[in-house]
Amino acid sequence: MPPTTVVACPTGDLSRPFAVQPITLKFEEVVYKVKTNGGDTKSCFSFASPSVDREKNILNGITGVVRPGEILAMLGPSGSGKTTLLTALGGRLNANKHRGLLSGKITYNSQGFSGQVRRRMGFVPQEDVFYPHLTVRDTLFFNALLRLPSSLSPSEKAAQAEQVMVELGLGRVADSVVGGPRLRGISGGEKKRLSIGLEMLVNPSLLLVDEPTSGLDSTTAQRIITTLKRMANSGRTVVTTIHQPSSRIYYMFDKVILLSQGSPIYSGRASSALDYFTSIGFSSTATVNPADLMLDLANGIAPDFEDDGDDDGVDKKNNISGSVEQQERKSIRQLLLSAYAKNISAGLKTEISTVDVNPSFAPKTPKMLRELTQWNTSWWEQLTVLLSRSLKERRHEAFHKLRIFQVISVAILAGLLWWQIPPSHIQDRTALLFFFSVFWGFYPLYNAVFTFPQERSMLIKERSSGMYRLSSYFLARTAGDLPMELALPTAFTVVIYWMGGLKADTTTFILTLLIVLFAVLVSQSLGLAFGAILLDVKKATTLASVTTLVFLIAGGYYVQHIPPFIVWLKYASYSFYCYKLLVRVHFKENDVYECSPGVMCRAIDFPSIKSVGLEHVWLDICIMASMLVCYRLLAYLALRRVILK
Repeated sequence: MPPTTVVACPTGDLSRPFAVQPITLKFEEVVYKVKTNGGDTKSCFSFASPSVDREKNILNGITGVVRPGEILAMLGPSGSGKTTLLTALGGRLNANKHRGLLSGKITYNSQGFSGQVRRRMGFVPQEDVFYPHLTVRDTLFFNALLRLPSSLSPSEKAAQAEQVMVELGLGRVADSVVGGPRLRGISGGEKKRLSIGLEMLVNPSLLLVDEPTSGLDSTTAQRIITTLKRMANSGRTVVTTIHQPSSRIYYMFDKVILLSQGSPIYSGRASSALDYFTSIGFSSTATVNPADLMLDLANGIAPDFEDDGDDDGVDKKNNISGSVEQQERKSIRQLLLSAYAKNISAGLKTEISTVDVNPSFAPKTPKMLRELTQWNTSWWEQLTVLLSRSLKERRHEAFHKLRIFQVISVAILAGLLWWQIPPSHIQDRTALLFFFSVFWGFYPLYNAVFTFPQERSMLIKERSSGMYRLSSYFLARTAGDLPMELALPTAFTVVIYWMGGLKADTTTFILTLLIVLFAVLVSQSLGLAFGAILLDVKKATTLASVTTLVFLIAGGYYVQHIPPFIVWLKYASYSFYCYKLLVRVHFKENDVYECSPGVMCRAIDFPSIKSVGLEHVWLDICIMASMLVCYRLLAYLALRRVILK
C-alpha cells in the first residue's frame, strides 16, 4: 500500500481533495489503574486506622487492532471502561483531569503517539463544549479556517463547512446560536451532530467518537453511523463507543469489543459475535438484537432457556436472593473471561503480529515535511481568525444591557453626588479622583478573573486538536477584549468628569481619560493572571477580593502614614500610582486653595495630596507599564503550565 492515498472527502465533492495516510491502530494489553480510597468510612471519634489508598483497574488487558476501512465499536454497560479506553487511544488520557497509570502498547502505523498522529486524528467527546453565542455556521466556519490547510482558500474552507452542515442535517439551524447553560440554543442532538461535524471538517485518517448516538432519535442515529461508515469505507480508521445500538446500526460495524467491568469478553467481527457466544453455551432461541444479548452477558445475565418447558423457572428466578443472584452473575462473567482467554486472546495476538502496517509517517518530500511539522495555518492567520471569533463571541457579554446600565448608572449617581465641585473644595476633588482609581482599578479585575477559568475546557479541547499556538490564542483573547473593555470606562469618564466640574480643559480631560484607561489595562492584566494561575472562579474571586481590599487601603487616600515595615504594599498597588498620576494632572506645585476663611494654603500640603506627592511622574508610568507586561506574561506562563502538564 502506498504511503499516501488521496481520497475524496465523504461530505461531498469539493474543489480539492485531502491527502489521507491510512492509519492502522494497534493496542496491546492496555491497562489503566487509578488510586482509590479503599478503607471504610470512619467516624470522627473512631480510633481505627485510617483508610489506605488502593489501586483499581479501570482497564484490564485490552487488545485489538483496527485497519483502514474498518469501524470498531466498543460496547458495554455504563462504567465498563469504554470512554476511558477511547480516551487512551486518542492520546488524551493524561491530558487534563485524568490521574492514573496507563500501561500497555498503543501504536499508530507501528509508531507511538505524536504531533503528526494528533493532526491526522479526529476526537469527538461525549460532552463537547462550544461558544454559546456563535451560530452553527460560525462555529463550523471558524474551525474550518483554523484546522484546514492554508492551501485552501477561505471560500473553499467555507464550502467545506457548508457541505458538512448539509451532510449532518444542520441546514435549518445554520443561523441559530449554539447556546449554553444560560442561553437557549440548538437541541442536544443537533449539538452532537455539530460536534461530529467539527471533526469531519478535517477529514481525519483516524476518527474516535464517544457515544455518537447519545440523545438522538433512531433516524438521526442511523444517519450519523451511516456517515461514519462512509468515512471508514473511504479509507479511514473509525473507532466509536456506543451504549445500546439497534440491530440495523450494529450490523454496520466491522469489529466489536465487548467490555465487562474493564475486561474484554469478546473482540472480533461483529457478524461472528452470536456464533461465538452460542459456541460457548450462551444462545437464545428468540431472534434478538445482538447488542442486547451482548449487554446482558456483560452484566452477567445469561439468556433465558426453555429446556424442559417448566414455567416455574420464572418464579424460581424471582425468588433468588440478591446475594445468590450476584454470585451467579459473577460466575457468568468468570466463564466469559475464561472463554475469552482460551478462544480469542491468542488469536488477537497472532493477528496483531501478522497484520500489514502502512509505512511510517516519515515524509518523502520537503513539501510533505512542512505539512507534517508545521501548523495548518500561520501564526498571523491564527491570530486574525481567533481575534474575529473573540470579537463576535464576546460582544454579547461585554455590551450586555445590565453591564451598561451598571456602569452608566454609577457614573450618573457619582456625578450627582460630586455635582460641580467648587475649586476650593479640595477634599471633594481628591475624593473624586480617588474614586476614579478605585472603581476602574477593581471593576475590570473582577471581570477578567472569569476569562480563562470559563474557557479552560475549550482551550484544552482545541489545543489537543492542534488548532493553534497558545501565543496566538492568548494575544487574540486579550486584544479582543480591548475595544469593549475600554468603551465603558470612556463613557464613564465623560459623564462623571463634566458632571463633577473638574478642570474644564481639553488637555486635562484627555490625560485623565488616558490614565483611567491605563489603570483598566493593568487591573485587567492582574485579573487575567489570577484566573490563569488558579483556573477556578471561586478561588480567583476570593484572591481578587483580598487584593482589592489591600490595594484600596494602601492606595494613598485612606491611610497616609503607613508603618515602614509594611509600606511596600503601597508601592505594589497600581491604584496608588493611578491616583498619584490623576493628582499630578489636576494639581500643580504652585496651586493654592482656601483652607480657612481668608487663608490660602498650598495644594501640595493637603494631606491626601502630600501622601502621594507630585514628583517622579515618568517613573510611576514605567512602573505601571511594567506591571501590565509582567501580569500578562505571568498569565501566559500559567496557561502554558496548564496546557503542558
